[in-house]
Amino acid sequence: MQEILDLSIDERMSMIERIWDSIDKADIKLPASHMDELDRRLARYEKGETKFTTWENIKDELKGAK
Repeated sequence: MQEILDLSIDERMSMIERIWDSIDKADIKLPASHMDELDRRLARYEKGETKFTTWENIKDELKGAK
């Protein structure tokens, strides 16, 4: 572990990237609770109940919150 911590941030990030890329995404199991939430959100979207905003509006709101 110490050998990893002794690496530079760039080297560690590169290592993380290589590890992530080595994972077969088909082997990642989506929890049922996540799938249920995605189904709820899709249903709301299909009913027209979802509201969207622009990134500019979000940034303006955050600036106003300070």
